[in-house]
Amino acid sequence: MSGVRYEFETELFRWEARRDLWVFARLPDDISEEIRLQPHPPAGWGSVKVMMTLGGSRWSTSVFPESADGAYVVAIKGDVRRREGVGLGDRVTLGVETML
Repeated sequence: MSGVRYEFETELFRWEARRDLWVFARLPDDISEEIRLQPHPPAGWGSVKVMMTLGGSRWSTSVFPESADGAYVVAIKGDVRRREGVGLGDRVTLGVETML
């Protein structure tokens, strides 16, 4: 069951905590705050289940808070980046829909 859908522009960045290449996108602070205040099924590490869209790609994943009160971040899968022709440092338009 879907919740609220948001669309925003953001930059793709490398997750520095890993040696291998993990590419993430940060949700805007205002959208992160709205998601944080919505009721969600319990999930680990403060994550929230979502459906993401980037161009013509759509996939199920979770967003995670960077810190206890920080913005949410989401991993952008390699196959999605290749299919959509985007990479590190690119600005992309993402859609995120919370799942209830």
